[in-house]
Amino acid sequence: MKHNEHIIPGEQHWEKENMEEGFVLWFTGLSGSGKTAVAERVAVILEREYGQLVERLDGDIVRQYLTYDLGFSKEDRDKNIERVSYVARLLSRNGVCVLAAFISPYAERRNKIRDMVTNFIEVYVKCPVEVCEGRDVKGLYKKARDGIIENFTGISDPYQEPEEPELVLETDRETIEESVDKVISYLENKGYV
Repeated sequence: MKHNEHIIPGEQHWEKENMEEGFVLWFTGLSGSGKTAVAERVAVILEREYGQLVERLDGDIVRQYLTYDLGFSKEDRDKNIERVSYVARLLSRNGVCVLAAFISPYAERRNKIRDMVTNFIEVYVKCPVEVCEGRDVKGLYKKARDGIIENFTGISDPYQEPEEPELVLETDRETIEESVDKVISYLENKGYV
C-alpha cells in the first residue's frame, strides 16, 4: 500500500524512499478478555527478538491523556476510536508497529479503521462475558449489573463480534503464551516480521 492511498484532508504527504511501513494489530474484545495482557507480551517480543519499533495504544491509558473529554455513549466511543485510529495511522505509515487494545464494540467503526490505517490486522480476543466478569478486578461488571455504570459493553451495550478478523484468540481456552504465539506466528507467516 502506498503512503498516499488514504489521504486525510489537511495532511501533508511526502514519499519516503526505502521506508518500511508498519502495521496495526487491533485487539478488540470485551473488557477483561485479555487484550492488554496479550498486547503487552507481543510488544516485548517484537522489540526484543525482532528489533521492531513498537508503540502500544491502550484504552485505559488513552482515555487518561487523549480522550479524557469523552464519555461512553455510542457517539463518544466512536469519537474515541476515531482519534486513536488517526494516531495509529500516523505511526504505522512511519514504520511503527502499533498494538492497539480497545473494546471497539461497533463493527462499522472497526471497518473504518481498516480503511484508514496501514496494514490493519484485526485480532478478535474472544472470551465469554461470564469469564470476563470472573476476571474483573476493577468490579466494572458488577457496577454495570447494578446500574451504576451505563452503556457497559456486554451488559447494557452490545458488542458486535468481528465477522472476518485476521486472527481469533480464544482466551478462555488458551493460555496467554498460546495466544501470543498465534499472533507472532501470524506476523511471521505474513512477512510483517
